[in-house]
Amino acid sequence: MGKYPITVEGAERLRAELHRLKTVERPAVIAAIAEARSHGDLSENAEYEAARERQSFIEGRILELEAKLANAQIIDPKTLDADGRVVFGATVVLEEIESGERATYQLVGEDEADVKRGKISITSPIARALIGKYAGDIATVEAPGGRREYEILEVRYE
Repeated sequence: MGKYPITVEGAERLRAELHRLKTVERPAVIAAIAEARSHGDLSENAEYEAARERQSFIEGRILELEAKLANAQIIDPKTLDADGRVVFGATVVLEEIESGERATYQLVGEDEADVKRGKISITSPIARALIGKYAGDIATVEAPGGRREYEILEVRYE
């Protein structure tokens, strides 16, 4: 697994989830397994099976988060000096040429993407069309619904 970009905020969110899994979820599921074991026959114990499945999920997620954090290239958008270019971590204000509709997006890692919060994955079609462009440029996006053109109104590093 190679390095992959993530913002400071995204890395903090992953660390918080990892901490919660290790300090809250893992001990709770261990207690649930112990409780289910105390009920006797494990071969027909649905509580035990459910707790073991939950434990397996938690342990898998812990390993996944640890690997992601170990391979993360943490980028702080505030420290970027990209001379106004759209790069990973930048916040971009766009206007769709045809409709005049405006949108503001921050380009983030795949794990951080949340369109409702204005964060789009660096691997999304729109982000790929924006990379390397400047305010005033037109970005053409090949979307599932057809071709769309956006004017880049502003590029910020925040």
